[in-house]
Amino acid sequence: VTLEVERSGLLRSLANNSKDPNFNAALINADKRKANSGADFISLFLDEYRKLEKERPLASLFAGASNGKIDVKSSDAAVESYIQSEARDAFDRTFRVLNTRIDQFGVAQPNISPNREKGIINVELPGIKDKERVRKYLQSTANLQFWEVYTLQDPNYSAGWQKAINAFNAKYGGVKDTTSPAPKDTTSNKIDTSGKAPKDTTLAGLADDKDTTNNKTGDLTTTSSNTIDKYISFFSPGQNEQGQVVYPASIGNVQIKDTAQVRTYLNELKANFPFDVQWAYGTPEKDDKGRTAKEVALYALKTYGRTQAKLEGDAISDARQDFDQYGKVEVRMDMKNFGATIWKKMTEENVGKPIAIVLDNIVYSAPNVINAIPNGTSTISGGFDQQEAQDLANILKAGKLPAPAKIVQEQQVGPTLGAEAIRGGSMAFIISFVVIFLLMLIYYNTSGWIANIALILNLLFTVGILAGLGATLTAPGIAGLVLTIGMAVDTNVVIYERIKEELTRGKGYIPAINDGYRRSLPPVLDGHVTTLLTAIILFYFGLGPVKGFATTQIIGLLLSLFCGILVSRWISDIFTNKKKHLEYFTGVSRKIFKHAKYKFIEYRKVAYIISFVVLALGIASFFNGFSYGVEFNGGRSYTIQFDKKVEVEKVRDDLNKSFDGENTIIKTIGDNSKLDITTSYLIKDSRPVSDSLVVVKLFQGLKNHLPANLSFEQFNTEKYIGQSKKVLPTISDDLKAGALKATLFALVVIFLYIFIRFRDWRYSLGTIVALLHDVLVTLIVFSFARSIVPFPLEIDQHFIAALLTVIGFSMNDTVIVFDRIREDSRLMPNAPRGEIINRAINETLSRTIMTSLTVFLTLLILFLVGGEVTRGFAFAMLVGVITGIYSSVFVAAPILVDLGGKRSLGKKTMEKSIKTEEAKS
Repeated sequence: VTLEVERSGLLRSLANNSKDPNFNAALINADKRKANSGADFISLFLDEYRKLEKERPLASLFAGASNGKIDVKSSDAAVESYIQSEARDAFDRTFRVLNTRIDQFGVAQPNISPNREKGIINVELPGIKDKERVRKYLQSTANLQFWEVYTLQDPNYSAGWQKAINAFNAKYGGVKDTTSPAPKDTTSNKIDTSGKAPKDTTLAGLADDKDTTNNKTGDLTTTSSNTIDKYISFFSPGQNEQGQVVYPASIGNVQIKDTAQVRTYLNELKANFPFDVQWAYGTPEKDDKGRTAKEVALYALKTYGRTQAKLEGDAISDARQDFDQYGKVEVRMDMKNFGATIWKKMTEENVGKPIAIVLDNIVYSAPNVINAIPNGTSTISGGFDQQEAQDLANILKAGKLPAPAKIVQEQQVGPTLGAEAIRGGSMAFIISFVVIFLLMLIYYNTSGWIANIALILNLLFTVGILAGLGATLTAPGIAGLVLTIGMAVDTNVVIYERIKEELTRGKGYIPAINDGYRRSLPPVLDGHVTTLLTAIILFYFGLGPVKGFATTQIIGLLLSLFCGILVSRWISDIFTNKKKHLEYFTGVSRKIFKHAKYKFIEYRKVAYIISFVVLALGIASFFNGFSYGVEFNGGRSYTIQFDKKVEVEKVRDDLNKSFDGENTIIKTIGDNSKLDITTSYLIKDSRPVSDSLVVVKLFQGLKNHLPANLSFEQFNTEKYIGQSKKVLPTISDDLKAGALKATLFALVVIFLYIFIRFRDWRYSLGTIVALLHDVLVTLIVFSFARSIVPFPLEIDQHFIAALLTVIGFSMNDTVIVFDRIREDSRLMPNAPRGEIINRAINETLSRTIMTSLTVFLTLLILFLVGGEVTRGFAFAMLVGVITGIYSSVFVAAPILVDLGGKRSLGKKTMEKSIKTEEAKS
């Protein structure tokens, strides 16, 4: 789950919910700009406000609720500093509150990580089944308030209703009514003090009702008989046991589908009521069978001042789940001293009247006060079960959120699909380890044992560090471990290939080892640093599982340097000190690429033409479009498992009808018995129940393709919904912008790093051209093959992770070639540039192939057995590795020949190397 700390809600709170039109317009405009801007929301708001209001100082908005931190004379700069400080503090407090809530939630190995720059908090909760419970638990602001209540017994309020009804009827064509509001149902005279928010499974009754999810209301101006009691079922007063008239706490009931419309009309009619009226709805009741009512109670709250409640939740010192005298579940609260004092006075003044207990703007109960309560205790009752009451008590104890936290992205992987992903990833890990272990022995003889020891230590250290960090094991995290296996031996491959080269030239055993390690150090460091830079960029811009993959990669790369250089050299020295020699050749590897003299440079123009044609045709395929994942499009996606193969087109037609014409995107996973279904239906609906309503519509649309007697409760389980994901449009825009920034930033960083290391812009330019070639080819393959391959090829966060990893890995090969070009340019200062580059490519060909082969094999294994979750990622990486070899040999290096200029490719940097060599000799 990814939660966004809503800065707009914080600003409204800091401005004491100002009704200033320019203030509210600036909030709206800032929200629109946020997706396409790198600036933070508060800076955008301030910019928009200054456009609309050039004279009024900011202090006039924010000084009133600042508790003396600023005053009306404070400058705009001081106010801006105050707002930014409050925003940072609010984010930190929100994180602490959520951390406390999650600790009390009772889940094993939760993981919560803040991203202060983006204002988001990532939460991972393994083993959760009740999605609705988690949503409520995390998003509840715990804004507990105690309000006095207006009833029709109050003369001013009752007279206001008469005026409001007349005004409504005059405007919308109803019959003028000068009497008191008449009830639709005179038997409904009970006070509504119960109810709770619906869970997913309580919507079973709605699943067969075609109209329940239709949130549309009729045009009120088109019906001549339109009166306000068409939308509100007014309650009549009842009598108590003493025969006294008792007015209910609520005004009446409103159909859930009409709540937004009724609120709009009440706001229009507000001038007819006392100035301190504020409207609120209760929670839907449930019957004995657990079915949720389709209406809620409407309350008129009496504000303290214009917007405040008399008593707030910060007065609560403790909360716990309890039972009342009838054995019903309730939440009992104790108050701090100041709260108890206010509560005593408030109950004294309202004996015989109701007091509404409101949580997050929803009335949970509104009991009549019988006697004053002097000891600061109170209870919330609302038809809870024990789990819900305990959750509410935990939320209240943790404290209210200083700013609203909204779920902008969520993903749930069912136990079956999650187990399959873990099982597939684990199998890929084991097979990859065995394959690379054997490859090192087959190709490098006894020295391969050192590489394998370094590999084992790398993996043990990586797992140990991840465990120490409390990281949760996910499919992308396992993919990172699998990739680590391939990249962990790269350092040893580069070193061993250099030692073999020195031995082939006739050097003695010990000098060859010394020179091999020494001369391999620069390309090893350069290759790891560039890959590490892209991994850090991915970590910064990534979210959730992608960040876990980046973490694994960063740890693996650092340990690869440690184990590949220090540990392997230490073991090698132990052997040499004991006068024992390690073998670096086998019968298989001795002759591979020995004295290679391929004429790569002579064929560079042919390679240019091939690349140009492929890129031109490929870019033309871009008009075919890409398959964007839900992360970049926004919407909801569901992985549905059917009992048999289905016809995709029929499924799409049925779902389009069910989703009121919204286009449904369907992708097959394997055969046609498993589908990935994506829809944007109700994605902009902010109601908490919208997630459940979409699942209802999904069930209705799939009914014809599911078993005949399948109920909604049976469908809404992990057996049929293996995975679900939701991304709001706001965060999807942020993710797309972040992906583009990450890719461009990675290219710029690598350009600068290569320029600094080689002190020659030609190396940097050749590198960037090669990397752009790799990126474009990977995009082309995804565009062209998306309708051919039997698995989804989506442009999503996992693809961006693969792309950045490809950029870093491709640099590894390119840097090795470049480093040898620089070295050979010193040794052959008068040789033709083409000859130098051709020789460098041939000399490094074995290590280019071997470093790529180790990674390619692990990715191929991950692709074949790693499962559906990582298949698209592995495919992108496979394409990138293949194109990386090609671009290193046929693009990056040959470009140095054609860039022109007479200056040597290694003059500046090699002069320093010559002096170093002379000093050593």
